[in-house]
Amino acid sequence: MYLTPDLLMQGYATGIFPMAEHRDDPEVFWVDPKRRGVMPLKGFHISRSLRRAMRNTLFEVSINQDFAGVVDGCADRADTWISTEIRGLYLALRDRGQAHSLEIWEGATLVGGVYGVTLGAAFFGESMFSRRTNASKIALACLVDRLLDGGFRLFDTQFLTEHLASLGGIEISRAAYRTALEKARSLPGDFTAPPLRSPQEVVQRMTQRS
Repeated sequence: MYLTPDLLMQGYATGIFPMAEHRDDPEVFWVDPKRRGVMPLKGFHISRSLRRAMRNTLFEVSINQDFAGVVDGCADRADTWISTEIRGLYLALRDRGQAHSLEIWEGATLVGGVYGVTLGAAFFGESMFSRRTNASKIALACLVDRLLDGGFRLFDTQFLTEHLASLGGIEISRAAYRTALEKARSLPGDFTAPPLRSPQEVVQRMTQRS
């Protein structure tokens, strides 16, 4: 299947997303899970240990500073669905302002991050990576704070992993997901408008919300 950025966005709008079998696979296929992973934006679970880690961390946060680096970090594993074609598609969406990344830095070294696609007030989380303890958890906490601040209503995680479940992720039916998607994509959301906040500021805001 030959995909273009426009076709990719049409897929997201209808509730499906692309994957490849492996890094070198020239074929891309659509996925439409019966049970969909989502992260309730007001249900993100921040444990005591994560609060402590965020208060004490020296990590710094940025957005859209190294999108390609985040995608490559996510693909840097033995078994990945991020093929060359898929990588190129997301870079194209980045150039169109429809895909974004949140980076975690240790000094000048990229040590974690997450990237995804936006459509209205829906954020489709594609993948994340971590090269340091708690880097991906801190990335998700900062992402959830940004999505709430930017007016987003749906954070789609595609599948529910044990890691995501520990942070408050849940599964919903395909029908429930499509209802939520229909509402969210018709509303405005802005990933870049909220101010950039440090992990310390984010954990303080989350503590005040809970």
